Amino acid sequence: MPLTAYTQAPVQAYPNRPVKVIVAFTAGGTTDILTRMVSQKLTERVKQSFVVENKPGGGGNIGTEFVAKSAPDGYTLIMDSVGPIAVNPTLYKKLNINPLTDLMPLIQIADVPNVLVINDSLPIRNFEEFINYAKLNPDKLNYSSTGIGTSSHLSGYMLSKRLGIEATHVPYKGADALNDLMAGRVQFMFATIPSVIQHIHSGKLRAIAVTSLKRSRSLPNIPTVAESGFPGFEAGSWFGLFAPKDTPAEVITFINKNVNAILPSLETQFIREGADPVGGSATKFSQFIQKEYEKWKVIVRDSGAVAE
Repeated sequence: MPLTAYTQAPVQAYPNRPVKVIVAFTAGGTTDILTRMVSQKLTERVKQSFVVENKPGGGGNIGTEFVAKSAPDGYTLIMDSVGPIAVNPTLYKKLNINPLTDLMPLIQIADVPNVLVINDSLPIRNFEEFINYAKLNPDKLNYSSTGIGTSSHLSGYMLSKRLGIEATHVPYKGADALNDLMAGRVQFMFATIPSVIQHIHSGKLRAIAVTSLKRSRSLPNIPTVAESGFPGFEAGSWFGLFAPKDTPAEVITFINKNVNAILPSLETQFIREGADPVGGSATKFSQFIQKEYEKWKVIVRDSGAVAE
């Protein structure tokens, strides 16, 4: 059946069957956690199932491509993030889709700043001490990331360049980046707050600064890099819902309206997990994405990062 046939369905009945919400990463990560929170609340509100399905791989490209090529009927959505949407179009030499044009932004769900965390054994208590230590020990600092071209990698690159310090990037795949930081094999990392907030609270890791322009409500006592003497420094992750292009406007409005309605009830849970709920219109989210793409395009090219 041609895809255009789906757009002729009576959208006033939407949704009249379960809606699939794709996560392009493994279960248990930040994207997965936030998606399951939102999907549960949507299920309760609209009395129809929003079912989460994980399709990891390719830096988020596999799940993102799956949704972009799905029928634009509102029954296959994706919770996507900064990497697949704003970074990968530059990082990967060839993609089978263009996430900027083949997906339609529905609503921004959350901002998730990165936090600069260090191994507790380092004699560093604040950002100023971090800078001094880095300049006095140019050959002793290694930073881990969850992979080349990820937000954790590019945040570390941005900081090193901005501070004029030498630090060696050590890319990992997934949780090994955090495990080696905690074991002391690397000295610092830019991690999403949800992935490390419990380790910060337990004292296993020390938080030095966050990468948002404003302090995170999840870690209100941790200063931003910007307020620590480097104005304008901003890097981190964000998450939002998308649908295939040509999805009917009525479906977009329905999802946007209902997600905006449930976000206030998720605020406490989000903040506890390290995420700041956002919401707003689909148009606002679309404009935000374009700015993010332009920003990360320059950083990726400047860093020389190329996807493996």
